[in-house]
Amino acid sequence: MKHWWILFLLSCCVWQTKAVGIDTLTVYSPSMRKNVDALVLCPAGYSPTKKYPVVYLLHGYSDAWNNGWLKNCDGLEALIDHYEMIVVCPDGGFSSWYYDSPEDPSYKYETFITRELIPAVDSRFGTVADRTGRAVAGLSMGGHGAFYRHQEIFGVAGSMSGGVDIRSFPDRWDIALRLGPQNQYPERWESHTIINMLDLLKPNSLALVFDCGTEDFFYDVNVALHAKLLDRKIPHDFYSRPG
Repeated sequence: MKHWWILFLLSCCVWQTKAVGIDTLTVYSPSMRKNVDALVLCPAGYSPTKKYPVVYLLHGYSDAWNNGWLKNCDGLEALIDHYEMIVVCPDGGFSSWYYDSPEDPSYKYETFITRELIPAVDSRFGTVADRTGRAVAGLSMGGHGAFYRHQEIFGVAGSMSGGVDIRSFPDRWDIALRLGPQNQYPERWESHTIINMLDLLKPNSLALVFDCGTEDFFYDVNVALHAKLLDRKIPHDFYSRPG
């Protein structure tokens, strides 16, 4: 099962045919007191009586939930058909970083994804409604969100060019709006960055796969995460490539 998810997460530009059903799911978030949308893509021939694995794809900073992944990943729809899975692309806000923000109580995207969206998807669609059939992956800000704890909910987490250590970027991408200024709240920045959360991982509880281009501004922090995982003997797959 682990290698099946990894193949999907790393091959989003291979297949060409498109034959999926696309739906917009609107979920009321009690934690944020507003409606939040998500794009749901189902394989051709979808049957509500069948149970499908689900991948939650989190978009990056300033990207769009309703076309970001479809625009940037030409083979996504064919992969959904080929592997007979459901893909959910939630609205993560312009710059939420998928946090329950300690600075702004109107931002509770961690709670929304894990406690409000997933139950809504499981109730409306035919899903494998446990961690054995549920994965999360994301790009950049979304890669940070995908690696943000919750091994009890997901069996696999994938990050592409993820912001896995935010501490070197105190003035970028509205992170300070979510956590407060780093010089005022250094403990928040320490506790809310992925590379400092490895102690929370139970051994072999979460299959991890991530990659990053060697020219990416997040490359060094991804290499550092890879080294720390190796040092702690935490199984994972890491790929780097030019670009």
